[in-house]
Amino acid sequence: MGLLRPRLGVRSVDELLRSLRVWDPAVTELPPFDPADAPGDPLALFTRWFGEAVAAGQSEPHTVSLATADPEGLPDVRVVMLHGADADGWSFATHADSRKGRHLAARPYAALLFYWPVLGRQVRVRGSVAVAPAEEAQADLHARSAGALAAALTGRQSAELGSVAELARASEAAWERAGREPDAPAPTWTLYRLRPDEVEFFQGDARRRHVRLAYRRTPGGGDTEGEGPGVGGVGGWEQRLLWP
Repeated sequence: MGLLRPRLGVRSVDELLRSLRVWDPAVTELPPFDPADAPGDPLALFTRWFGEAVAAGQSEPHTVSLATADPEGLPDVRVVMLHGADADGWSFATHADSRKGRHLAARPYAALLFYWPVLGRQVRVRGSVAVAPAEEAQADLHARSAGALAAALTGRQSAELGSVAELARASEAAWERAGREPDAPAPTWTLYRLRPDEVEFFQGDARRRHVRLAYRRTPGGGDTEGEGPGVGGVGGWEQRLLWP
């Protein structure tokens, strides 16, 4: 059997890649970033950047890539939704018996990556992961939409699916229950909090002089909020610049 040829009018991946550009000025503004003015705590800078991404019209700025590793150490990654960021850590949720839930049970350590191309920014967060109390997970779930509850009630995330029709039946039943019982429990639904050891902020630059500011938690460092001096060490965090 010969090699598959692109259909008439369909360009190859290489052709499509060559037609694209990064940070088109028509849709992207690359703001200046002076690390000397950065706050001493990464949460304060994340909060500022997140607000600026929302104000700039970034599509779904609350979505984030979550990387975990299985018991053998093999990596995996997927996109999830940020559920919060505060002094307790960056929060996300999933079923405890899903693939990522099983990964976190075996290796409670993960990394997050936010990408906001409208501003040419990335934020990388890495650290240990802890399970929030079950009542907090259920309260978080029930504060969300009926669709979120229906998806959680459907369950069986990452398990093998027999057919699309089977999913449709289970989903319809879950939607019906979510409408009938808006406080219905989803026992495996779990809220996780990533407590960062490292947080890196990347600001793109048109001349490729990208600014990378990395925060690293110091031994015994606590969490403090508010503004502090630039590159140095304040409130349990040390800062350093990285080559792009």
